Amino acid sequence: MENRSQWGTRAGFIFAAVGSAIGLGNIWRFPATAYESGGGAFFIPYLIALLTAGIPILIMEFTMGHKYRGSAPLTYKKMSKGSEFIGWWAVLVAFVISTYYSVIIAWAISYSIFSFNLNWGSDTEAFLFTDYLNLTVDPGQTGSFVPGVLIPLIIVWAVVLGILFKGVKKGIETANRIFIPALVIIFLIIVIRAITLPGAIDGLEAFFAPDFSKIGNPDVWVAAYGQIFFSLSIAFAIMITYSSYLPKKTDLTNNAFIVGFGNSSFELLAGIGVFGILGFMASQQGVPVDEVVSGGVGLAFVVFPAIINEFPALNELFGFLFFASLVLAGLSSLMSITETYVAGLVDKFKISRSKAVLFGGGTAAVISLLFATQGGLSFLDAADYFINQFGVAFVGLVEVVVIAWFLRKLGDFKEHANEISDIKLGWWWTLSLSVITPLVLGYTMYGLFKQNLLKLFETESGNYGNYSDTFILFGGWFVAAGALVIGVLLALTKWKSSEAAEEESKKTGEG
Repeated sequence: MENRSQWGTRAGFIFAAVGSAIGLGNIWRFPATAYESGGGAFFIPYLIALLTAGIPILIMEFTMGHKYRGSAPLTYKKMSKGSEFIGWWAVLVAFVISTYYSVIIAWAISYSIFSFNLNWGSDTEAFLFTDYLNLTVDPGQTGSFVPGVLIPLIIVWAVVLGILFKGVKKGIETANRIFIPALVIIFLIIVIRAITLPGAIDGLEAFFAPDFSKIGNPDVWVAAYGQIFFSLSIAFAIMITYSSYLPKKTDLTNNAFIVGFGNSSFELLAGIGVFGILGFMASQQGVPVDEVVSGGVGLAFVVFPAIINEFPALNELFGFLFFASLVLAGLSSLMSITETYVAGLVDKFKISRSKAVLFGGGTAAVISLLFATQGGLSFLDAADYFINQFGVAFVGLVEVVVIAWFLRKLGDFKEHANEISDIKLGWWWTLSLSVITPLVLGYTMYGLFKQNLLKLFETESGNYGNYSDTFILFGGWFVAAGALVIGVLLALTKWKSSEAAEEESKKTGEG
């Protein structure tokens, strides 16, 4: 008997998977990456990366979750007992990300409220760091809580954990059916407004103008694969978990293509909107577009408020819509990230879903309070850098190499997917996962370690961000290494019996 939770419809799963993939990075990471990597020419390596890494890994992870009907740790255990630690490692990476990702969503909530009166004033940088975040302590010190961050952070966790308490079908699926259409509609309004601004055409020309000389640069290809990798929510347990809730008869490969191209379409939409707005800012300041291009937190919370100040009309409404889009994109991703460790706890320890949400999500929520303090930004910066650089990409490399070369499961997965999918997998899929993806990820990891070694000679302290040795050791390296170490320890603990979970499943009707 199938006691595992299931999506109500195929569309529900696709909304959830697309919602997981579409996150804050689509809006503030992709446009700047594309621009710096050859503009329109970047779409060539980007598309190749999507077809040789993004969609193949999506298909693999969809097949893993669907075939073994479990969270990431349970899936790896069923494949090979010795590989269970990879599943827990991925779950712990997701756990760390959820602790600070929630805080950035809290910032977006605050800024959506600030938009009504343009409270950030004319000096948007000083407002963010001094007035809002109250960054008045040294890195490694916490200081006191910042109410403007703490209150919306509590709201973020209340919403996310409330949705997860409802379960897969009634909670996650229902929420994404609302969040994703709303996000697309809001962002379409933003894009339409952006491209009608004075100077928007200059921004779009800068974004799309192809610089084919950069195609031969290995770093551009690494950037393309990196963008696809980080954007699609692959290699940190999410897609394995979500696909484990699919019914037995489902089209895995078709779903992967829909999710992959759906995510990329939103990234392109984000690029058009962002560069239309940056073109407007450049024209207002009388400078070239390349002087106003920015990415990351600075783009969202410093550059965009400054641009919104200059809008000829409806500044407040546009500001609210932009930050509301960040909130929706963030919430849909945070739900999926948190679900990975909720599902892992349910499978491993056979506790009820409610207890797993309360313990797993509650622990993440408590830890996230660290980032709502006066010194929270430096902790967030270090944790984000190290868990992304030495967590997500590293897990992905280990995952692909172990499955393709050590466990040799690609043949089994291909057969499983082909039995129930319209689009049949062939040699391109096997070649991509056994050769292309490991080589690119291996080269990426080599570049990351080399880059961090070079920092030893680039900064006074020799560390990322010029932070002190002690702070980087505990706030950076220990965070990244801790995900692996705790993952191994969890893999060594015994699995509990399933009676309690089955009883809970019958009570909640989630089976």
